Amino acid sequence: MILDIFARHAKTSEGQLQVELAQLEYQLPRLAGRGRAMSQLGGGIGTRGPGETQLETDRRKINIRIDHIKTQLDAVRRIRHQQRQRRESVPVPVVALVGYTNAGKSTLFNAITQAGVLESARMFATLDPKLRQLQLPSRRKILLSDTVGFIRNLPPTLVTSFRATLEEVERAEILLHVQDAASPMRDEQKTQVEKVLVELSASTKRVIQVLNKVDLVPPQDLVHLTNDPEAIHVSALQHTGLEQLLVAIDAALVVDPIVESSFKLPQSEGAILSALEGGAIVDEKRFEGNLVFLRARGPASLLNRYRRFRVKPDLTIERVRAKQA
Repeated sequence: MILDIFARHAKTSEGQLQVELAQLEYQLPRLAGRGRAMSQLGGGIGTRGPGETQLETDRRKINIRIDHIKTQLDAVRRIRHQQRQRRESVPVPVVALVGYTNAGKSTLFNAITQAGVLESARMFATLDPKLRQLQLPSRRKILLSDTVGFIRNLPPTLVTSFRATLEEVERAEILLHVQDAASPMRDEQKTQVEKVLVELSASTKRVIQVLNKVDLVPPQDLVHLTNDPEAIHVSALQHTGLEQLLVAIDAALVVDPIVESSFKLPQSEGAILSALEGGAIVDEKRFEGNLVFLRARGPASLLNRYRRFRVKPDLTIERVRAKQA
């Protein structure tokens, strides 16, 4: 049944290949029963029977098709690896949404990025990876990835088949574990997702717990959600708690740290001034003759591009706060 649902929702060629691979790997060990039934038609002790020949033929065809699909998926992985290498040449960290199916990941993805991807209460509505660039409150940029939903007792063949899709989970710096706060099975679903993360070798990554659909939780039950003080309470549908979530992502990022620098540059360098104002937070700016003096807080990757105009060494935000204290 799960495979049939997957087949209906697969839209891209990659998703269709992954579903077909899972279907074939599921069918292969189950051909034996059909072969035994057909072999009885052969009669007689020591005869092969036509069913046995048909079974071998079916197995050979399926194995050939499986090898062909795996070759195509390997090509997809190579292309994705090349794309990822180009992305990694510029330090833009990946943050991946994970969670049980129908936890509201795609709705949250849309609420944060305005991407307009399919939102559905149906199981496994998302089968293909989706990436969108997002700017955090610190002006740092990240790539947010939406992924396939997990289920209880996820068959190993599905984990293997969707390896190409789940690579973003393996590569992500931070995982947002989205949970349905209104589900009576939330604790069990959380445990099942964590088991799949272990299978993907992603259990040691930094995880932010996101309790979605809090608008559906009865008021008398909201008190139980405060057991985890680090969990972020959101309603993707009502667009509440999103700013708090972005701040939490900002605080958890290690790649491309936030630094503070002072710059002195000619007013003729308008493009650089625009880049700093667009990608960093400008705390001070003053004009003296033909020069512009400014102090900015932003990603190290951006501020380091203009180090030739820097007048003071960079200070990480943590050092700035310690100095102020």
